[in-house]
Amino acid sequence: MDINPAITHKWDGKVTHAKRPKVLIVGGGLGGLALGAVLQRSGTPYEIFERATEIKPLGPAISLTASTACLFKQLGIWEEFRALSRELTVIQVVNEELKSEFNVCTADDPVRRYGAEARIIPRPKLYDLLLRQVPRDRIHFGKKILSTQQGGNGVIIRCSDGSEYDGDILVGADGAHSAVRQNLYARLKKEMKLPPPDDESLPFSTVCLVGQTRPLTTEEFPHLAYETSQFVRVLGDNKPYAWSTFTTQQSTVTFSVIQFLNDESSKENDSFRQSEWGAEAVDTMCREVRAFPVVSGRKKTMTLGDLIDLTPKELISKMMLEEKVFETWHHGRTVLIGDGGAGVTNAIHDAIVLANYIHALPDHPVTAQIEECFKAYHEERLPWGFKAKVTRSVMKHMPRWLSVELERRLLSNRPQLNFLPRDDTEATFEPAPQLSLHVKRPISAQQEGSKVAEYATARPV
Repeated sequence: MDINPAITHKWDGKVTHAKRPKVLIVGGGLGGLALGAVLQRSGTPYEIFERATEIKPLGPAISLTASTACLFKQLGIWEEFRALSRELTVIQVVNEELKSEFNVCTADDPVRRYGAEARIIPRPKLYDLLLRQVPRDRIHFGKKILSTQQGGNGVIIRCSDGSEYDGDILVGADGAHSAVRQNLYARLKKEMKLPPPDDESLPFSTVCLVGQTRPLTTEEFPHLAYETSQFVRVLGDNKPYAWSTFTTQQSTVTFSVIQFLNDESSKENDSFRQSEWGAEAVDTMCREVRAFPVVSGRKKTMTLGDLIDLTPKELISKMMLEEKVFETWHHGRTVLIGDGGAGVTNAIHDAIVLANYIHALPDHPVTAQIEECFKAYHEERLPWGFKAKVTRSVMKHMPRWLSVELERRLLSNRPQLNFLPRDDTEATFEPAPQLSLHVKRPISAQQEGSKVAEYATARPV
């Protein structure tokens, strides 16, 4: 199987049968599943390829606001999402003596203002919910990508088990160390087209220990009695750590401990950039943080060690946290989206906007049309990611009235899919204009026939 990059054809709209572009999604995390779920509803053929033989969606609970609610509503799973999650009204930030430093409050009456409230959901529950929106035959596990190739006729991925797959569009949703991005950047660098910042090593400044307890009673963790999720972040005193706890709808407590690395500790962890930490490394970090206090509602101070003892070992893991905004999001038939790691909201927004532009492509799109689609996606998404990062970094240092105004602007970003019935939930503050909501396919390409309609309405198993 091969692709000749020099061979292209000029689309004239006179094809005799409809052929929607097939999308290959590399990465079966939250970002890849979100994209698969929306492509499933649009009738766009796709396949998902995941390196792991099975996904173990470890990690702390995830906070999602009104900015992502439209997706769950349009997919018809909003009530299920709410049943799995717990409302979040405030983030409490305390010092190591467990005395309040400041609170970050969500909007007053968020349903009236923005159409939905902020909610906390355990990462495994969100993963399972999205996975159930994708038919089993659409996702392939144990597919480590060795190389990718693209040209005028399509894209090819080659896997370590000797298998090959071809399609029209390649989406990298496989994280900071994306195999798709590395293959793309290597090719661009060889062609002298890669911006210098994209050729620099990823910043490596933090590691994170995460876990989720077994279901607890209110005697074991009194704050579970609250109807809303209790999200508390502790700032370490004169130590390079910060740690958080969250109560969930399932009566569990999830926790995360971030260690801010210096030059020496960064070198100690650097060898694990391309792999996972084993049980010994996890146990070592658990021992290091056992004495850290947490807010639980108990009269006797509870520690992270107490939570670790209440957590099954297989539900504790150690991971890296890396943050970098790459300049190159796409080239040719290849495009990158968030993987749903540190920024699940960004990954969901990426999936919505990209799916809108892919759905608007004509049948049999040529590379130039796909590149224009990716360019529009990049231009629509980049400003919102920058605004979110700036808002998070300055929220602590501003008066309440200003934080409310910034929250209003940020939550105005409530993108929707353009091929499903709109979510018309009334809200005081209207969503911001969304260009991808109004893009449409050429009329001739909308006559997809019964086969595509059947594919789009196929019920996930």
